[in-house]
Amino acid sequence: MVFGEKLKGERTKRGWSQEELAEKLFVSRQSVSKWENGQNYPGIDILIRISDLFGVTLDELLRSDGALTRKVIEDGKQLAHPKLKFAFDAAFCLGAILLVIKLAVLLLNKTTSLELPLIGSPWLWNFGPLVLMVGAGIGSGIVKEKYKTD
Repeated sequence: MVFGEKLKGERTKRGWSQEELAEKLFVSRQSVSKWENGQNYPGIDILIRISDLFGVTLDELLRSDGALTRKVIEDGKQLAHPKLKFAFDAAFCLGAILLVIKLAVLLLNKTTSLELPLIGSPWLWNFGPLVLMVGAGIGSGIVKEKYKTD
């Protein structure tokens, strides 16, 4: 049995409309309709709610539909290296913050009578943001390629 048929069967067995099920899952009625018609699949968080709501195991839901199983596996790959992804995101943000600070200080020094100094080495302010942002971009690209091969 495909996931959509199973979902519709469980819903109608309880006498719920698509709207009622949508309210219980905190999604739109259109989402429920698309799931039942096989046009789309829910994410793992919604699958867990469906499992709890209907008292069926995730295994029963996932194994009912090969395409759904593949979707959950692909979604899981995106979470494979969250700490590494966070590190690259943090490095990129740090580079962006350094760049914004430098530009703000330069703008204030040019447009006002203030002479604000940039504390630290000139290398940090001239090349630090570039190195951090480019390095994080390259690192993110490598991690993204790893997702594809895992």
